[in-house]
Amino acid sequence: MIYVSVFTSRHEEDIWTEIAKYLDGKSLVMLAATSKWFLRVVMDESVWKFACLRDLQVPDCSETAFKWINLYASAFDWMRIGAFCINSSDAFLMENLICPSKLPKEDTMQNMLNSYGSCVLHNIKTGIWIADLQLVRCPVCDLNTCDGTMQVLDVRHVELFLTEGYQTGSWEYKLIGSHDIRKHSDSASGGIFDIKYLKSPSTAELFNLKSWVGSPNDWQPKAMVTYHAVAINTNLQENEGLHIKYHVMTSGDTGEIVSIRISQQLL
Repeated sequence: MIYVSVFTSRHEEDIWTEIAKYLDGKSLVMLAATSKWFLRVVMDESVWKFACLRDLQVPDCSETAFKWINLYASAFDWMRIGAFCINSSDAFLMENLICPSKLPKEDTMQNMLNSYGSCVLHNIKTGIWIADLQLVRCPVCDLNTCDGTMQVLDVRHVELFLTEGYQTGSWEYKLIGSHDIRKHSDSASGGIFDIKYLKSPSTAELFNLKSWVGSPNDWQPKAMVTYHAVAINTNLQENEGLHIKYHVMTSGDTGEIVSIRISQQLL
């Protein structure tokens, strides 16, 4: 503490602001607790913006209506896969992780899912999105050895948890389509992509399954995130197929999609 006091007397505030940018969230809080002077330095918006973008490993791709310190706390209070950006307001959802030669053009969402196991969503809120993976146990099983019977890929706009509509519960998930695969499935997989970057070199890495998906006898869930997409895969043992549901949450004022959920349950 004595060392810090002497050191601060000889250095300008902007130097400490730059130093603070390279500390993780826990270290920033500890530094802020040392004195009122450091609290003021650490609370600078540029510090938390830098920390948030760095730890989420995404570029600075949008403006935000919230303080970056609040976004940081919101982004790191969950089981997070990673983060990516949606810049085009259009997203492509799929469950087979095979790069399509063309996008589906069926007249309804359900027809797209039935024909291709994929669909296109419009009016997506642009900016940074957080991706989470959950494994949910069946309601009749309470065994610690159970790996779960449902896999859920959740992605949400980075601001979602801070918005009034979400906090009051007025924004809810809506089912937009579902279908069954009534035969043995080797794996449960899913992906969400910014359509503008579906053919980009960075997104192409997600379709190279050998580079990140486990061997056939590896039952641990795997995930991969790029700047503009996220994908998950879990290898499955003997089964009778999958029941797949697609949900979205929209904001009340603009109707923009602020969260997307793909769930896959064993039949």
